[in-house]
Amino acid sequence: MSDLAQRLQALLRPGDTIWWGQTTAEPLTLTRTLTQHRHALAQGGRLQVFVGLGLSDTLQPEHADVLDFLGYAASGPHRALAKAGVLDIIPTHYSQLPPLIAEGRIPADVVLVQVSPPDALGRYSLGQVREYLPAAMEHARLIIGEVHPDVPWTFGGPYLQAQDFALLIDSDSTLPDMARAEPGLAEKAIAAHIAGLIEDGSCIQLGVGNLPEAVTAALRQHKDLGLHSGAIGDGIAELAEAGVLTNARKNIDTGMGTAGVLMGGERLRRWAHQNPQLQVRETAYTHHPEVLAGIHKFVAINSAIEVDLTGQINAEVAGGVYMGAVGGAMDFLRGAARSKGGLPILALPSTAKANSRIVAQLSGPVSTPRADAGLIVTEHGIADLRGLPLSRRVRRMIDIAAPEHREPLAQQAHQLLRSCGAAFKD
Repeated sequence: MSDLAQRLQALLRPGDTIWWGQTTAEPLTLTRTLTQHRHALAQGGRLQVFVGLGLSDTLQPEHADVLDFLGYAASGPHRALAKAGVLDIIPTHYSQLPPLIAEGRIPADVVLVQVSPPDALGRYSLGQVREYLPAAMEHARLIIGEVHPDVPWTFGGPYLQAQDFALLIDSDSTLPDMARAEPGLAEKAIAAHIAGLIEDGSCIQLGVGNLPEAVTAALRQHKDLGLHSGAIGDGIAELAEAGVLTNARKNIDTGMGTAGVLMGGERLRRWAHQNPQLQVRETAYTHHPEVLAGIHKFVAINSAIEVDLTGQINAEVAGGVYMGAVGGAMDFLRGAARSKGGLPILALPSTAKANSRIVAQLSGPVSTPRADAGLIVTEHGIADLRGLPLSRRVRRMIDIAAPEHREPLAQQAHQLLRSCGAAFKD
């Protein structure tokens, strides 16, 4: 057993629930030691791991021989855990994670954190993430840190001193980067539709991936945009460096962008390092309903697996496999709906492998109810469902489906609306 494993063994207890940062914020030296030496560290019992969004291959289904996996999402490599039936999903809104931790409904015994080198005052920054980690750290028995020289020192707190760690090690791993791919034609068309809706001075929220990257590229001619988001990628750094993202017109946190986690690469880390115009904040702030509702012209841009003709949204299950999350979509959509001049946007390509993603009946759960649907955007147009009765919603949704799927959807619409107590109007 390695020296690090021995030191961890002295700290961990059987039955502990262990947390760490998502994707790029995973402390790989610690997590890989945990999985490699899991039998010794569990000390004859079992350990539980809280799973967020995945990026590395650290966690594998065979590790369930000693580790129990609990989490709110099953994306990226963690999809294999769900497919193997070893990931127990908590179907909760992202905003509810901190109170669930505080109430002890989701235990947090040990938190593994990836931190930056300390500043001149000896303060270690959580660098690329805050999200739910501050809540977990507040209630955990101990915090174990991994210092990586490439982790940016970011503002937003909380900051840690050396004495706050039960164990502090130097990383021997390379920081993982989120892969970037060129957006396809559908993503570019969707981004153009969305860019046409956003006014100068708006405050945006969006995730990471091909579609958000396409949206940031389509916003290059805008002025004085603000940022209040959960995850951000490299496209946000590019908007800021191009002078588009200034946060100058934000009525809350004027002059500063707000994010929960950095999911990008070296460019994003370089921009974020000691940047006083960026605050990386905890979920209790980034997803707080009153904060979101109070932001003027708040534009929430989220995606999903499929949307039905009445506006019900499935963001969790596809093909019988859990591959998404309830996540923060409803938190942001509701915030944008209450914002003065806000826009609650759900965007997705109209098809996936020739199958329509605009459907008469969802193949998975209702992650966001139709009462919270706002503007649905595909490459074929925009369906603004706000204030529309069911019959008109169906017509709008059919219009933004792929042309080859519109007639079959229209045929299914009559039965769908009868089940809702409404009539289809051509």
